Amino acid sequence: MWSLPLVAQDIQYSQFYAAPLFLNPAFTGSEENTRVGVNYRNQWPGLSHSFNAYSAYFDHFMEGSNSSIGIIVNGSRESLAQVSNMEVGALYSYRLRLGEYQFLNFGGQISYVSRNAAFEDLVFGSQIDIDRGTVDGSMPNLPYGDSQHHYADIDFGMLWNSKNLWLGASAHHLTQPHFSYIDDITNRLPIKYGVHGGVRLDLTGGFINDYFNNTLQERAMFFAFNYKSQDPFNQLDVGGQIFFEPLLLGIWYRGLPVKYSLPNHESIILLVGFALKNGMDIGYSFDVTTSKLGLKNSGGAHELSFRYSFYKGDPYKRKWRLLPFF
Repeated sequence: MWSLPLVAQDIQYSQFYAAPLFLNPAFTGSEENTRVGVNYRNQWPGLSHSFNAYSAYFDHFMEGSNSSIGIIVNGSRESLAQVSNMEVGALYSYRLRLGEYQFLNFGGQISYVSRNAAFEDLVFGSQIDIDRGTVDGSMPNLPYGDSQHHYADIDFGMLWNSKNLWLGASAHHLTQPHFSYIDDITNRLPIKYGVHGGVRLDLTGGFINDYFNNTLQERAMFFAFNYKSQDPFNQLDVGGQIFFEPLLLGIWYRGLPVKYSLPNHESIILLVGFALKNGMDIGYSFDVTTSKLGLKNSGGAHELSFRYSFYKGDPYKRKWRLLPFF
C-alpha cells in the first residue's frame, strides 16, 4: 500500500576526541609518540534490540621522517537483524612544520570492510501460517544475494594545530563503495564529511604534584566541536571539559537546534575521566536522550574509552607538542 525509504549513517562516538584515528586519519601520530587505544559504545540498551560498536587502534610517530603509521579495527553489530560490520584499516600521515609551534598533518587510510547478516534468523511472510499461528521452518531462497559482502574503502583528512588550538577536516568513503547484499541493486555508501576543532585554556596550577621537581597539578579547560554530514544526515557535537589533574569532567550537546527551523535535540552527554601521569587515559560517558525517543525508552547510551601513550625519552621535551585536548 505504501513504502518508507530507510537510510543509515556511520557509527559515531560521543567521545570523538578520544577516538582520534576514527575521527580523522590525519590524527595518526599526532601525539608524536606511540599510542594504543580502545573505544566501546552501547547505544539505546533500553530497547529490545541495541546497537554496539567498538574501535581499537595503534599508531606510531617516526621522528626522522616526520611521518606516522597506524592500524585501526572498527566493528559494529545491530542485534535485531544480526547485521555486523568489520573494518581493518592501515593509516599513514605526514607532518609539515609551519612555524615554531604550528603543524599541518595530512593523513590517509585504506581499509578492507566485511559486512555479514544472519539471514537464517529472519522471518519472511511466506513462512507464517496464519491459521495455526506458527512459523514454517523452511526459508525462501534470497534473490541474487549473499549473507556476506566485502569491499575496499579510502579516507582522507587534514589537521592543523598550534600550542592551544586545533582544527581538522576529513572525508570518509571517497570511493563510495557498493555495500548492498543483493547483487543487482546498487546502493553506495555516501561520503561522510567532517569538520572538527578545539581550544585549550590553561588555568592556575593546583597543589604540588611532584615535590622533587616542584611541579603543580595541571588545571585546564577544553572546548571542542565536531560537525559531520553524510547524506542526508547532519549532526553537531559541541561542549567542554575541565581538567583537575587527574580528574576530568565534561558536558556535551548533540543536535542541530536550528535545522530547517525544526529543532533536532538528540542528547546531552555527561563525562567523567582520569588522565594519569603514566600516559594512561580512561573515560566514561553517558548520553541522556533528549529526542522524542526519550531516555526512559532508549536507556541512553554508554561509552568507554581507554588509551595509553608512551615515548622512549624525556617526555617533558615534547609536552608542548601534544594536541591541546584530552
